[in-house]
Amino acid sequence: MELNLERAVNYHYEKFPPNTLDTDSFLNELIKATEAVARYDQMLSTMHNSAILLAPLRNQEAVISSRMEGTISTMDEILRYEADYGPEAEAAGDIRSEVVETVLYQRALRAAQEAIEEGYPLSPSLIKQIHQRLLSFGRGATKSPGEFKVEQNYLADKLQREIRFIPISPERLTDGMEALFSYIHESKHPALIKTALAHVEFEALHPFKDGNGRIGRMMITLMLWKLGTLSAPHFYISGYFEKNKDAYIETMRNVSENGDWEEWCSFFLKAVEQQAIMNLSVAQSIRDLYEHMKTVFSEVLSSKYALRALDFVFTTPVFRNNSFTSNSGIPSASAARITRVLLENNLIVSKEQASGRRPALYSFEPLMRLVRV
Repeated sequence: MELNLERAVNYHYEKFPPNTLDTDSFLNELIKATEAVARYDQMLSTMHNSAILLAPLRNQEAVISSRMEGTISTMDEILRYEADYGPEAEAAGDIRSEVVETVLYQRALRAAQEAIEEGYPLSPSLIKQIHQRLLSFGRGATKSPGEFKVEQNYLADKLQREIRFIPISPERLTDGMEALFSYIHESKHPALIKTALAHVEFEALHPFKDGNGRIGRMMITLMLWKLGTLSAPHFYISGYFEKNKDAYIETMRNVSENGDWEEWCSFFLKAVEQQAIMNLSVAQSIRDLYEHMKTVFSEVLSSKYALRALDFVFTTPVFRNNSFTSNSGIPSASAARITRVLLENNLIVSKEQASGRRPALYSFEPLMRLVRV
């Protein structure tokens, strides 16, 4: 299909980072975003088990960020995949490719967070490793996983049959990536502004054959955490970007077309503010549910393993019965009784009966109702 080039905008050569930035024009947005993120991070820092409680937010981000690229899957499908094949299993032949791609996003993000915790710097090398993981199998495996582009790529509106944006040329990409990461590590801009400019620049470079949008949105979380704005890597922004997708794309495009970095910063900071408010609300709901269920599980189960069972269903809200028995740290006899009691009290529901050698599939619906998107 031939695409029209008439309205295509070219990458802004020699314009990054901008020489001047009128911060007064988005000062109000910066203050609001800073305050909203601080409130969210305050809750994170007081949540002693944030890795357990906020695991569903990472799954939610995987679903939404992938959906922005046309990959449609649901939270239930992602969690069922992991229940059936394990957290690191390769794709099974009967699974929809969209589900596999979303699972890979979740895994790539988790791996990136673990790498930074182990001391890896945010660098082109780390970005390549994340990309390798993101496209490690399925449809993405044919799109040069872990390798920067060697041919010119384009951003097109296929419905209108036109190319909307021409990223940096492959010959100039190395210089572009060096400039980007020099800016990330050396600029004195506040973390939120630095993250805003780094995100739009990464998307304009479009360094990979595929997966640029997903990697770029991961970098937002990683940067805010690495730069100390967040005490834990649990801030996900794709929900706002998806709801405002046209404005998100056009405002980024306008940076290259008209040099309007300020408009982009204003949009990005509003996105951060609104998403921080939303994330705080969801995280508080999850925390409140956890505290409530601590009492409920203790009363209903009358077992010293009640808290272990609760932590298991929060980190693995869709699970096979054999996984609960083998991975919860609860002796098998006690695990069988706990499963039965949870079912009788409608704390978990049966999604699929046991059949032959295939164990029953359960869902912890109180949590799933909070995090489905």
